[in-house]
Amino acid sequence: MSTEEKERKQTQLDVTGMTCSACSTRIEKALTKMDGVDANVNLSMEKASVTYDEDQTSVNDIVERINKLGYGVQEEKVELDIRGMTCAACSTRIEKGLSRMEGISQANVNLATESGTIEYTPGIVSIEDVLEKVKKLGYEAFVRQDDQEQQSHKEKEIQNKRNKFIFSAILSAPLLLTMIGHMPFDIGLTVPAFIANPWIQFILATIVQFYIGWPFYTGAYRALTNKSANMDVLVALGTSAAYFYSVVQTLMWHQGIVDSPDLYFETSAILITLIILGKYFEALAKGRTTTAITNLLKLQAKEATILRDGQEERIPVEQVQVGDHIIVKPGEKIPVDGEVIEGSTSIDESMITGESIPVDKAEDDAVIGSTINKNGTITMTAKKVGKDTALAGIIKIVEEAQGSKAPIQRMADKISGIFVPIVVGIAVVTFATWFFIVDPGIWSSALEASIAVLVIACPCALGLATPTSIMVGSGRGAEHGILFKGGEYLEGTQAIEAVLLDKTGTITEGKPRVTNVVTVSGAEEDFRLVAAAEKRSEHPLANAIMAYTTENDMTVQDPNSFEAVSGHGIEARVESHNVLVGSRKLLTEKGINTKLAEEKLQEFEREGQTAILAAIDGELRFAVGIADTVKPTSQQAIKELQAIGIDVYMMTGDNTRTAKAVAREVGIPETNVFAEVLPEHKAGKVKELQEAGKKVAMVGDGINDAPALATADIGMAIGTGTDVAIESADVTLVGGDLSNIAQAIKLSKTTMRNIKQNLFWALFYNSAGIPVAALGFLAPWLAGAAMAFSSVSVVSNSLRLKKQQI
Repeated sequence: MSTEEKERKQTQLDVTGMTCSACSTRIEKALTKMDGVDANVNLSMEKASVTYDEDQTSVNDIVERINKLGYGVQEEKVELDIRGMTCAACSTRIEKGLSRMEGISQANVNLATESGTIEYTPGIVSIEDVLEKVKKLGYEAFVRQDDQEQQSHKEKEIQNKRNKFIFSAILSAPLLLTMIGHMPFDIGLTVPAFIANPWIQFILATIVQFYIGWPFYTGAYRALTNKSANMDVLVALGTSAAYFYSVVQTLMWHQGIVDSPDLYFETSAILITLIILGKYFEALAKGRTTTAITNLLKLQAKEATILRDGQEERIPVEQVQVGDHIIVKPGEKIPVDGEVIEGSTSIDESMITGESIPVDKAEDDAVIGSTINKNGTITMTAKKVGKDTALAGIIKIVEEAQGSKAPIQRMADKISGIFVPIVVGIAVVTFATWFFIVDPGIWSSALEASIAVLVIACPCALGLATPTSIMVGSGRGAEHGILFKGGEYLEGTQAIEAVLLDKTGTITEGKPRVTNVVTVSGAEEDFRLVAAAEKRSEHPLANAIMAYTTENDMTVQDPNSFEAVSGHGIEARVESHNVLVGSRKLLTEKGINTKLAEEKLQEFEREGQTAILAAIDGELRFAVGIADTVKPTSQQAIKELQAIGIDVYMMTGDNTRTAKAVAREVGIPETNVFAEVLPEHKAGKVKELQEAGKKVAMVGDGINDAPALATADIGMAIGTGTDVAIESADVTLVGGDLSNIAQAIKLSKTTMRNIKQNLFWALFYNSAGIPVAALGFLAPWLAGAAMAFSSVSVVSNSLRLKKQQI
């Protein structure tokens, strides 16, 4: 076999987007033209078999070429639990290491959640390759466990940190007394003789250094062998310097070379103890940042009562299948998403939609899993189970948001990547300056200053500053029915300057309702004849009339005959009466005088209502106003947006008169109304506002608004409760309350302010602490305490978001 043949590699790619043989031929030709590439593309199997020379091209180049041709390569995503990370330098190193692997398009490693999200191309790289790469980098990675196993691991980890701290504190406590000997003044306490013995100190410190502190050594070794540096390197260097200097002094004392050894055993032991304490507190605090997911998981129903062969059977909710008939009694949780087939009730949907008022449900109405049945027994059929339910969708969105990175974190990652080597350099310079210039020939002064520099500068707080705030902020949003799809959207929302609202289904209910019924002549009760005439019609206006009769407890019979007059109305025979319902034009053509209702018709039209007329036996009897009514919360929500300086616009396909009437009702200036806009032109209106220099949020129902949602800087989709994962939107507002728009913007601003506070204090702490330590004003043990609690303070500041009003 020739050298050239040995260097050639083979791979198979799953290609998406091909529709005919011309597509496969095009891809095949394009790939074959690449240097060192031979390709065979199979349309029916949607696969590309590629042989390539890795010296001339890479798989990533081939994938990029396919993407440029307008096709795609099937990718998969895997969630990993990653153990062994101690600071931002660790997460950055893993991220970079994985990103360099062929076949991995994106790697996102989150220190706060101790997790990673990897997007990769099967056939090029496998999950096993990814896990092995993480292991080579010096860490442990596992495919994401189920939530119970993950929680159990975290609890064990917290318990382990607590036990280690207690053991370390017991061993370090006697050494703490020896610090009295280092005090520059007499405080009246005598150090017990046995503790003052260097060999006793040696034994106590050695156990702490190499049993409790061993993870710092292994972490530092892994980092250095991978040509990197992290917090472990700083801790290992600082404590080892103090420990081994003391060992040398002890040996010199034992041999009689010195009478009074300069010992710093207490420095290394207390540093390790304080750092372990800080890590314990940090683990506790980080656990509290994930309570949003924990609380959502607790909402899930555990069991369901299903009907099988006419018998009720209680089964775990995991065993419910699509199509099962489920009985839900008062006080029970709806087990899965479904539809009512028998009975009526009211359901508390607040945990999903944020709406506190129970929603009435009857036959054919949709119900959401994990909501609470209040007062009636219903039978429902299961439509979505397991990971397809609304709650599962919400949990998935929140998990992805908490595990993602905001753009602002890139700055922290870059700083962390170069921070540790710089600090080591500063520590070396500090030691040399003290030993040769400040206090010539005195090891102790130089050692204390350099150790303090190493310890004070650990970048833990910097690495936690952004992800902890993102975790708490996205969780806080979920509690209010605001689902951010990622950290970048949580950050981007705060910059919004203009909100463009779709009218139908967003500002309005999206369903026509009868708003006015005016009796022109005859008796009011004759309106039942009009409703009967509309009973067979499928027109939305007919549905509005039928809903009106239901609300007013009218008994409506079937018509004897029925005929739809396209675009104008209907004509029917009800009992012994001829009934005509429709536009002014229809009734005029039938010879009916409509002048008596003209003033009322014009009033309806000025208010943006659709006006229809009804005649019975050739006589005008009723004028009916029908409108898509504004949601009760829309006006107040728009006021809230305007109050925080947001320009509000409205867009609709309706005529200008109706659009302006709705705008007046909710407080939108008429100059900010785009009317008679076709669905395909909605994205163009978004671009118009962007070209005017505005950061635009588009808010729609996610159906015909998808292009506009995707074009906007931030796309917000109104969720209906069950439809929470609208792909074209960046933010989903569950429940449809427009007040959530202002809340989302406020939450974004509050979260970003919190992140900036964290980053400022983390950077300020290091910037101020390093020179103070270098000048000798900071004892190593104080530096250790400050470093340990800096991370806790950052996480605690992030937790304040839980109590912020939005």
